Amino acid sequence: MSSEPDSSPARDRAAELSGDPSAVEGPLEGYHHETYVIPLPEAVAGGDAGRGKCRSPRENLLWFDRRCFLSEERLLLALRGHVEGAAVPRVYTVSDETLLQEFIEGHTLGELHPSGEHVPDALVDQVFVLFERLADIAPGDLAVERRCTPEDRSDDHDSADFLERLVHFAEQRVYRYNRPRLGPLFDELGLDDGCFTALRDRVAGLRPRRFCLLHADLHRENFVVDAAGRLWTIDWELAMFGDPLYDLATHLYLMRYPDWQHRLVAKRWAQVMEERWAGTAWEGGTKGWEEDLEKLLDFKRAQSVFTDVVRATEFLTRSPDDEGLLVKEAHRLHAVLTAARRPLRLTGVPAPDRIAAALDRAAR
Repeated sequence: MSSEPDSSPARDRAAELSGDPSAVEGPLEGYHHETYVIPLPEAVAGGDAGRGKCRSPRENLLWFDRRCFLSEERLLLALRGHVEGAAVPRVYTVSDETLLQEFIEGHTLGELHPSGEHVPDALVDQVFVLFERLADIAPGDLAVERRCTPEDRSDDHDSADFLERLVHFAEQRVYRYNRPRLGPLFDELGLDDGCFTALRDRVAGLRPRRFCLLHADLHRENFVVDAAGRLWTIDWELAMFGDPLYDLATHLYLMRYPDWQHRLVAKRWAQVMEERWAGTAWEGGTKGWEEDLEKLLDFKRAQSVFTDVVRATEFLTRSPDDEGLLVKEAHRLHAVLTAARRPLRLTGVPAPDRIAAALDRAAR
């Protein structure tokens, strides 16, 4: 759990909904929301003795990813009947304005199998059940309100345009938006406008694929394993419609599987998708998937550079005298920059001590 004031409007709201302030647990760790766990109100529990998540959006946050849906809870409501066999939290309607997500009791996959460790086959099998169900949900299948206008959506199957919109968001909303404040830091790290020219050259030419619903944030902390060994997928904040290979790329990048399991998961995805598309207009739609996957992974490596630089300065601004945090963030940025040398066409990566000095100046 994160450190928050003892009282806040979000906590007060959670206490009011629960009917028992002493039963409120939290806040949970989370960037976008202040979240508390409460017993389900009697009016909506219907005999369910479980708990729900009461969330309030945090104000004045920087956005690092595109958003597709106005409400995560309403998306989850719309998913009913579309994800049979995959474990997705239920949503309870308290009022027209108040929806509570089911709180999944268990341990995150990251707690049970930390980053870099092998994930047991039984859990990977459940990840693929999710991939299969999402692959069947086309852009017109869900009646749920979206943030973006129709004009700001890529045409179904136009994977190249889908990726260009993600690159554009990273360039405009993360890099250029923060450049007036962090320009000297970007310069010291070798990050300039030319990086996006290089990135576009690197990822150009994605092949068309049938669009479907993507979770877009499938990492170890967004999977919860319950007492029965069932794998639940939480935090649908970044869900969108688009190229399913992007969901695989994001998953592989964030999961940090061992190399051998990374390769097995990628190959299995291609086999599963080819089987699902057999006999349809998209038969053969996985052609060239290996080359396109490397392009999408390079996009994720590049995107992480700009996201992590901005986040590191946020962390250090809140803890300006934390030497351990400064060293940790400098080494993390060194690793991220090194991984992105090819897609961003970086001529070199500063040593961790130089990165730490530049971060310290920016944060102060």
